[in-house]
Amino acid sequence: MDKKKVAVPLVCHGHSRPVVDLFYSPVTSDGFFLISASKDASPMLRNGETGDWIGTFEGHKGAVWSCCLDTNALRAASGSADFSAKVWDAITGNELHSFEHKHIVRACAFSEDTHLLLTGGIEKILRTFDLNRPDAPPREIDKSPGSIRTVAWLHSDQTILSSCTDIGGVRLWDVRSGKIVQTLETKSPVTSAEVSQDGRYITTADGSSVKFWDANHFGLVKSYNMPCTVESASLEPKDGTKFVAGGEDMWVHVFDFHTGVEIACNKGHHGPVHCVRFSPGGESYASGSEDGTIRIWQMGPTATTDDNEPCGTNGPTGKAKVGVNEVAHNIEGLHITQDGPSEKSTVT
Repeated sequence: MDKKKVAVPLVCHGHSRPVVDLFYSPVTSDGFFLISASKDASPMLRNGETGDWIGTFEGHKGAVWSCCLDTNALRAASGSADFSAKVWDAITGNELHSFEHKHIVRACAFSEDTHLLLTGGIEKILRTFDLNRPDAPPREIDKSPGSIRTVAWLHSDQTILSSCTDIGGVRLWDVRSGKIVQTLETKSPVTSAEVSQDGRYITTADGSSVKFWDANHFGLVKSYNMPCTVESASLEPKDGTKFVAGGEDMWVHVFDFHTGVEIACNKGHHGPVHCVRFSPGGESYASGSEDGTIRIWQMGPTATTDDNEPCGTNGPTGKAKVGVNEVAHNIEGLHITQDGPSEKSTVT
């Protein structure tokens, strides 16, 4: 019998509870990095190429719902159920700022110029914190019509995007006036909203639909019905010919952007997929699941294996890639072990 061809991902262990958000940094002089948010209250930083663990940000006292890195991957931010958003030094792991809120913080995002941190959550208030004046009160944007699920910046930090947990649509806010200038209508609440790397498209997931919107004129470009309820979708950043989606069926689906035809279906997670994101170069994409693992899937030739058991840290060949992992292991101030995170190997 012929061997069945299946994608063999890099499997990243370490989180003890569901992984609910993933964020890739842009490519920096030190490579690119992946940060993950989990209900275990401990965001983790990884080498974006190999998935190797770099460090854990310790300090939250509740589930972490959102995470991000700034443009240079020098700072990280996280939003938590402990009613705070924290900013971290991504080199040392030290906490730089903690911004208190009155309820759960569900989403956070650094501005493109890295000077501002945007937050949103159960309070239905969008806030921008000036990281150059962290003690100053935040600017509060007009009240959102519902509990905030996702936030993002676009148009060179002139526009803010937000979606709600309990009502459909994506709202676009003018930063200067603080008012809604456009609403992208969807039937179901938008659980994932991503601005493409080139700023052309907004990719949204709502219910069992993935939609692509013109980020400048706000028209609907494409809409595809998915085989199940999806929670997250991501557009390939280089040529934009493919997108990935993940949701309740526990699989990570790859589709053709132009036709909507499914190209691949990656199985391996043991729980619903909460988040999917393409790496900045488009050569791989990551998925985070209810099962507590992150899986990094390659866009290259399909690997062949007898089953879909997790492979080693460095993939099915067992050979370590040379690249940003060497840089990551030389970052001062982080406690790194070859075996990954343990109770003693965390950044404090």
